[in-house]
Amino acid sequence: MPTPDELFARPFFFCGIGGSGMLPLAQILRGRDCTVEGSDRSRDQGRMPDKFAALEAQGFGLHPQDGSGIVSGEQILVASAAVEDSVPDARRARELECLRLTRAELNSILFNTSGAGLAVAGTSGKSTVTGMLGWILQACGREPTIMNGAVMKNFVAPDRPYASAVVGGQSLYVSEVDESDGSIALYRPAVGVLLNVSLDHKSMEELRQLFGDYLSRSRIAVINADDPEALALLPLAKEVITFGIAQEKAQIGVVAGSLAEGPMRQAALVIDRHDGSEHALTLNLPGRHNLSNALAAIAGAAAAGIPVAKAVEALAGFDGLARRFDVIGSSPSGITVIDDFGHNPEKCAATLRTLKAHPGRVLAFFQPHGYGPLRQMGEELAQTFASELDEQDRVFLCNPVYFGGTVDRSEGSERIVALVEQAGGHAEHIAERSAVGDRLAQIARPGDRIVIMGARDDTLSAFARDLFDRLA
Repeated sequence: MPTPDELFARPFFFCGIGGSGMLPLAQILRGRDCTVEGSDRSRDQGRMPDKFAALEAQGFGLHPQDGSGIVSGEQILVASAAVEDSVPDARRARELECLRLTRAELNSILFNTSGAGLAVAGTSGKSTVTGMLGWILQACGREPTIMNGAVMKNFVAPDRPYASAVVGGQSLYVSEVDESDGSIALYRPAVGVLLNVSLDHKSMEELRQLFGDYLSRSRIAVINADDPEALALLPLAKEVITFGIAQEKAQIGVVAGSLAEGPMRQAALVIDRHDGSEHALTLNLPGRHNLSNALAAIAGAAAAGIPVAKAVEALAGFDGLARRFDVIGSSPSGITVIDDFGHNPEKCAATLRTLKAHPGRVLAFFQPHGYGPLRQMGEELAQTFASELDEQDRVFLCNPVYFGGTVDRSEGSERIVALVEQAGGHAEHIAERSAVGDRLAQIARPGDRIVIMGARDDTLSAFARDLFDRLA
């Protein structure tokens, strides 16, 4: 493996450059004057043309995903582990003996060679907390580099509409880190935040091992005291800051009885139990899970030397992330459309609880993000939809996302719909997404909240906007 200096002097080629994990890394390298080119199957298929036009305007060289962009053995191919060797870019890179890095390997090199890496881990909430923590540090003049898996609204500009990364200095590097592929093991954090530990892509036994090792490698661990699984790993950490809403011993917490919740925002008194000081937090995001996310970011910032008062003040200006309870709008008749990244049981439950905390019927559309994940967590997803929603609410599933490749497609959304119905919920399977839009437009009535849920497919946002336009 070349040294970091040698590595970043070479040209990079991203296979799947428009992906949520790839694009921020490409932006960071481009911002550090590296030569960055790439390909994307979505571009070849004519999807998301505005996105790829924006990337070309930012100076990225884009090629068809046919191997034609790989022209030299000096190039470094960045491709996810899921990219098969039969993909032309991968095949051509192998012929030229190009160095190949996964997304996580590249990100960990950037992270571990920074002055201090601030990592955000957990099954749910990583992108939101990464955005919050990055915004706090930016607002406090620390100029962090931020690597996120979602577009951060605070950093969007006309020439950077897909701001999932911020290129700051090299002294602070803020990044979400992923347990789903085990790559969390590559990171050596100065500050390691752990939000929660729950079933997603791996078994609970595997998750406990991965997250426990992560905390033991962190110079300072920031742990959610409200999450029993996360709290149980506390003895493995060196130095700890805890946060929590319900846990009275959490060092960063909420004054009992101070929480005021609205459909789209909330306020609370944050208490720093290190000194007993109290700070008025205003958060332009709804839901108890987002209050917990805010406490995580405040605690993470405190571990990086930011006073709690300053962090709380900064969060009043946090605008949120695209596709994280992202309100597209409310029609004249009072039908609200929300775009959301919910794709595992915990994320979906958090979104549905936020909706059910206020009056109105919920129409939930869920697009599974793959056949494999649907088999892994299908029963828990079905139970979530059945238990979190009421008699009046409805759930709709289309077929899972499939962009090609070899995958077992024998079990699809029909099974989940049947499980929801068996558990007492009301669900429909409509194979094509466009037909789901027709159905939602047909049955929506004043006061309804329509939530569009799913991952790994940027066109869901366009679907949500188109649906809102029809209703408006």
